[in-house]
Amino acid sequence: MGLVKESRAVTYYIAHEYDDKGTGLLITGSNNETAVLKLWKEVEAHQFNYPTSTVVWKLFYKPIFGMATDAAIVEENETKLRKVLDVYKTRLAQSKYLASDNFTLADLYHVPNIQYLLATSAKKLLKSRPHVSA
Repeated sequence: MGLVKESRAVTYYIAHEYDDKGTGLLITGSNNETAVLKLWKEVEAHQFNYPTSTVVWKLFYKPIFGMATDAAIVEENETKLRKVLDVYKTRLAQSKYLASDNFTLADLYHVPNIQYLLATSAKKLLKSRPHVSA
C-alpha cells in the first residue's frame, strides 16, 4: 500500500508543478471545486483501490503464477466494488468525469486497476454500467 500512496504523492507533485503544461489534472477553481477533486481522490484511495487490487491479484496475476484463486474472496470484493461502481454510475450520469467535466487526478488514479480489471471476468462490473464504462 505504501507504493500506491507514494505514487499518488508523486503524480500530485508533477500535476501541481507542471499544471501550466499539457492537460491540467488539478482543479484550481473555487474551494468547492477543489474539495470535489479531493473527495473523489479519497473515494478512489479508500473505497475503490482495495477491492479492485484484490480482484486484480486474484483474477489476473494468480493465474499467471499458476496459483489457485479463492472464488469467495473474489466475490466478496466484487460485491464491495459493485457498491462503489453504483455510486460512480450516479456521479458519472451528472458529470463527464468524477471530479468535473475534465479529466483529473481522481480519474487518473483509477486507470491502472481498471486496465487490469478489463482483462478479467470482472470487466462485467464496468461494462454493465454505461456511464462508468464510458
